[in-house]
Amino acid sequence: MKIKIAFLIVCITQFTYAQIGGQNTYQFLNLPVSPTHSALGGKLVTGLSYNPTMGMLNPANINAEMAGQVSANYMNYIADISYGTAAYAHRINEKYGIVQAGVSYIDYGNFDGFDEFGNETADFGGNEVAFNLGYAYKLPDTRFSFGINIKAITSRLEQYSSFGLATDVGVTYYNLESKWIFSGVLRNAGGQLKPFNEVRESMPLELIFGVSKELENVPIRWHLTLENMQEWDVAFRNPARDETDLEGNVTRDDPSFINNVFRHTVFGVELFPQGGFTVRLGYSFRRAEELRIVDQRSFAGLSGGFQIKFNRFRFSYSYMRFNQAASSSFFGVDIDLK
Repeated sequence: MKIKIAFLIVCITQFTYAQIGGQNTYQFLNLPVSPTHSALGGKLVTGLSYNPTMGMLNPANINAEMAGQVSANYMNYIADISYGTAAYAHRINEKYGIVQAGVSYIDYGNFDGFDEFGNETADFGGNEVAFNLGYAYKLPDTRFSFGINIKAITSRLEQYSSFGLATDVGVTYYNLESKWIFSGVLRNAGGQLKPFNEVRESMPLELIFGVSKELENVPIRWHLTLENMQEWDVAFRNPARDETDLEGNVTRDDPSFINNVFRHTVFGVELFPQGGFTVRLGYSFRRAEELRIVDQRSFAGLSGGFQIKFNRFRFSYSYMRFNQAASSSFFGVDIDLK
């Protein structure tokens, strides 16, 4: 059986975004779906806006303002890995509301192939695509909206291919007067219909809760997100951070309970959220802890970006920092077809 060195490189990219991500297949589903998500930490589920990509992470956020809007986004992820998303929302009618369609893809590029003896074989590539169809329903005379996404996922890695189905189920509470938003979403529930080989791998199931508030008389909106709540213990010991004193005694790197709590937390803030120019900042505590470099200031976990509005067009950019060796820029454009 051939052992592909580049296949291992592809697997490593799955770990780069988050250590717990290596437990499942189709890890690209956990990447940010737009520059807005990326700038605000990567896991925004309280984003109620015109942007149809907001429904790709939490279908309960699909709303009337998205009708006739199209969004296209591209990110140079790491090295030669390309990642992008696109989404469009359409109003069915007054009774049935809005339906949203989206797609996300990741292209791992081309790799040199070798067999187990080091002999060169044919070059190969790898890519993954997810097609998304979402719908939300607002309960009459309430502040609650419920949504569902259905996703068809295809993956090709060298000569192996896979196909799976997944669904997202979300709920959002929005108080228009006080500008409080509470959201929860269960993402990527499903399975592989066709595995890469005879072994079926699990989906990247994730439970996320979020809360946000737009301040009165101040042009600021903040977001607090609790990610990966389906698995409480996400902190792990890193032997590279163990400390040894002069007598040879080892102080283990054992994350505390508080450290584990923070690793579920993502914080984001928007300045001038309703203006023609918006600034966004975010911080992911888990990404910062897992990807920081010992004894070096790498600013891992930090992200930021901005958005500019020109008539029917909105241009967005975000910068996400992994560590001193890796960072990504995310570009996006939204067009109002109405």
